[in-house]
Amino acid sequence: MPDTGLPHAPPVPPPGRELDETDRRILRLLQDDATLSIAEIADRVGLSQSPCWKRIQRLEATGVIMRRVALVAPERVGLGLTVYVAVETADHSAQWLADFTERISALPEVVELHRMAGDVDYLLRVVVADMAAYDAFYRRLIDGLALKKVTSRFVMERLKATTALPIP
Repeated sequence: MPDTGLPHAPPVPPPGRELDETDRRILRLLQDDATLSIAEIADRVGLSQSPCWKRIQRLEATGVIMRRVALVAPERVGLGLTVYVAVETADHSAQWLADFTERISALPEVVELHRMAGDVDYLLRVVVADMAAYDAFYRRLIDGLALKKVTSRFVMERLKATTALPIP
């Protein structure tokens, strides 16, 4: 399968080294602001800098922290239309999935791709400039792919958006 930027099966912390409350506090802080200095994080979680840095390195090495990124407001960069695209297929073979994933991974407008349970096989989140850009995307999506049904749902207003997980 092509590289999607996300690990296919994220490693879990080694046995006996599950996340403790300090790890969880570090994760909550980094989800809120990944630009915080080690000194600031250490101060907020009650550690010295070296142990704090070692924890962050471990969280990265074990795949708990996948990467650190900047979140960009789509409308501020000319990407004002978000579309959820539900895809149904009659072909559920491993080869079809590999081909589909490769095709979708090559489309930068697709910012999320999920294999689903239920009446929809795949759900894509697509971000484009406008309806004309979506139409061009749609034509590229369906070109040469054996799809049973494609349903598009257009976002009218984003009421909540977060990348932060609700870490208990």
